[in-house]
Amino acid sequence: MQQLSNNRIFDGQQLVYQHNSDCCKSSMRFSIYLPDLSRQAPCPALFWLSGLTCTEQNFTVKAGAQRVASELGLIVIAPDTSPRGDIADDPDAYDLGKGAGFYVDATQPPWADNYQMHTYIAAELPALIQQHFSVDAERLGVFGHSMGGHGALTMHLRYPEVFKSVSAFAPIVAPARVPWGRKVLTAYLGKDEQQWYQYDACRLVRQNQTEAEILIDQGSADEFLMEQLQPELFTAACQAAGQPVQLRMQQGYDHSYYFITSFIEDHLRHHARNLNN
Repeated sequence: MQQLSNNRIFDGQQLVYQHNSDCCKSSMRFSIYLPDLSRQAPCPALFWLSGLTCTEQNFTVKAGAQRVASELGLIVIAPDTSPRGDIADDPDAYDLGKGAGFYVDATQPPWADNYQMHTYIAAELPALIQQHFSVDAERLGVFGHSMGGHGALTMHLRYPEVFKSVSAFAPIVAPARVPWGRKVLTAYLGKDEQQWYQYDACRLVRQNQTEAEILIDQGSADEFLMEQLQPELFTAACQAAGQPVQLRMQQGYDHSYYFITSFIEDHLRHHARNLNN
């Protein structure tokens, strides 16, 4: 790994690294916040999954997570949202290609060669983090925003033994039913919708209930709420399956990082309670 930056903040270190990914066959970046408590003993770790067009920098710079993460002794990792470099892309679309990995393993050309973000988040990156940093591998959580909220929900529901706590901001809960999801899943996975369901939280929760309470915050003024997000579909699926879930509709908030910053402390404390129990 190559260290790109290191900044002192709230009794901890905010770092950014670059490394070569085996599964994505490209260079990848991630940020990691290390509270000073991690020098004394292994700490629980949270993986933040960002939304469309983002890199590792959006959450790191805008969310304001470091102060509370330091207090709670939480390591926070924020990877990029897709492979980068000389790879397949759609330069005319913000919701396909670079910046839009969607946390799936692509099977269709030209995407399959590099767009393996599901395996990267589920296996390669956690192994790398555990190899190089003082992380308690028994206390990992995952959370994210929008496309990353979709990724967080699916990662937890598929691997609850790895990601033991979960939360999301304005997640895409039913990608097989909404325009963002249908476009990307068709491109990355093909037209067989049965292949899409392994990445659809509403489908997964019917088969894979967990003991963790899922926390979701959704802004009522989110411009994508009605067409792309539809969180009520997921809460209905959870209730039918017996999955603990808390959906909090936050009045007047939109889809931006102003929304995330307003409630990031609640999410960090949610994960700390669950992981410490």
